[in-house]
Amino acid sequence: MATITAKDVSELRQRTGAGMMDCKKALEESGGDMSAAVDLLRKKGIAKAEKRTGRTASEGAVAVAISDDATTGAMVEVNTETDFVARNEEFQSLVRTLAQHALNTTATTDAASLLAAPAHDGSGSTEEYVKGVAGKTGEAVSLRKAARFQAKSGVVGSYVHFNGKIGVLVEVDAPDAASRREELVSLAKQLAEHIAAAAPVGVDKESVPQDVIDRERAIFVEQVRAEGKPEAMIEKIVEGKIQAFYKDVALTHQVWVRDPKVVVGDLVKKANATVKRFARFQLGAE
Repeated sequence: MATITAKDVSELRQRTGAGMMDCKKALEESGGDMSAAVDLLRKKGIAKAEKRTGRTASEGAVAVAISDDATTGAMVEVNTETDFVARNEEFQSLVRTLAQHALNTTATTDAASLLAAPAHDGSGSTEEYVKGVAGKTGEAVSLRKAARFQAKSGVVGSYVHFNGKIGVLVEVDAPDAASRREELVSLAKQLAEHIAAAAPVGVDKESVPQDVIDRERAIFVEQVRAEGKPEAMIEKIVEGKIQAFYKDVALTHQVWVRDPKVVVGDLVKKANATVKRFARFQLGAE
């Protein structure tokens, strides 16, 4: 039987908002599996959807770099062991350098591709450069994530939360982007701020991962059954819950953080634009 610690219970409470004893029991029933415990609490109706702000299990920083014409953007997440090193100027300089290098390296698609690329100073690979800086700090330093967007007919906007814990890149497309660049850059920045706060998982409901939908559907079925609803009504009720779920996790279906009367999709449509994609990095989150 798995050993359940007070730290485990505290983490589950933070992720679900459920009571201490409910969390302890769920962890015991799930053999210490945190994700399974979350699902168990939700199926019992004890907890609502897991908070998607993510765990901040690592120290480090997120940084972005945007081209002067705002058509290309890059973002990196770099981890280290302690907050002391994360706040060190040498580490912060490394993070900024890697973001700029990702922007300048067209082959960048993820952390692995950036690490394999030649370093910005020609001293070897980017991975070797990171190891060199790590040696100076005395701690393990790792490039955990990287992304690079290049807009074909639009702009790339970004936002980094003031403490460097959350960063967002978003690509906004428009047929007349060249003549509306300033307007679109402003829109993209506002969208990036919204994404940082609202934490969507997809641009629209079609882009929400199927495994996420399947998980929610299974939980909703158990919830409705636990409420004693007739079996013949379960599918219809669950479908309604899924549609409501999309409003929570699909960007264009979300309520605009700046105005609760506005839906993001309507805002973007009114601007004669389209959100092509986004990336949201948060320290410690999957």
